[in-house]
Amino acid sequence: MTEAMLPWRQWVPEFVLLALLWGTSFLFMREGAHAFGPFATAWVRVSLAALMLTPVLLWRGETDLLRQHWRPTFIVGLLNAGIPFAFYAYALLHISTGLSSILNATTPLFGAVIAWFWLGDKLNPLRALGLALGFGGVVLLASGVPGGISFKAGGSGLAVAACLAATLCYGLAGSFTKRYLQGIPSMVTTSGSLWGASLGLCVPALLTWPDAWPPLRAWGALAIAGLLCTALAYVLYFRLMTRTGPARAMTVTYLIPVFANLVGVVFLDEIVTPWMLGCGVVIVLGTALASGLIQRRG
Repeated sequence: MTEAMLPWRQWVPEFVLLALLWGTSFLFMREGAHAFGPFATAWVRVSLAALMLTPVLLWRGETDLLRQHWRPTFIVGLLNAGIPFAFYAYALLHISTGLSSILNATTPLFGAVIAWFWLGDKLNPLRALGLALGFGGVVLLASGVPGGISFKAGGSGLAVAACLAATLCYGLAGSFTKRYLQGIPSMVTTSGSLWGASLGLCVPALLTWPDAWPPLRAWGALAIAGLLCTALAYVLYFRLMTRTGPARAMTVTYLIPVFANLVGVVFLDEIVTPWMLGCGVVIVLGTALASGLIQRRG
């Protein structure tokens, strides 16, 4: 039995826990972004996660492996955490957590396109239909943003574009991991990538650090985002990627909007419109087809 064919009981519980952690992360990122700004929010989040996991890496005696593979792991960190977290922190200043999470569900869509070009993964007619359907859903979702799309500074258009740029980075990270980090222990990949993200964000974070010291509530939000929604979540994610393959691991984004929208409604009084739900279904269906999760029988 190959790793991609593991019985569901061996990976679904971790899959659901990961979706829960990342779904709630939008709430904590939003809280942090209003106090710290996008770059500082992302930097504090990944730095706390890296500090938490480093003792575990040392205890497991895997520092030599990290030294051998530090370049690709640092690159993955920028693509899988540094850049996307900063983009989402910016987006959450201007659009709802629910909308951000639905856009996040396009990750496997970009992953399928990138794997097609870069890794030579086959794209049959059904998967091509999924790409068209998924991107069409994004266009429809963006067209229904309250107040209309605006690409002026702070406009919803830039926020939507930031979310899509983040998911593009996630897609690149998936193929990069498959190409250059296959077989590397998940703790090495996780801690190394988080340190790469931290180093990459350090300068822009310090240059944009807020003049007023952020309140304790914002620090608490980023502590949860860093320790649970990042450190623990990335261990689960890279473990799933190793055991089931990047295509299946990235489909966790299908479940994330469920938890993110629930949290947004309960704690932020956000409204989930029928239009958002309908477009979300179109996007998820398209990405499921494009990533090969739904296949033609016979």
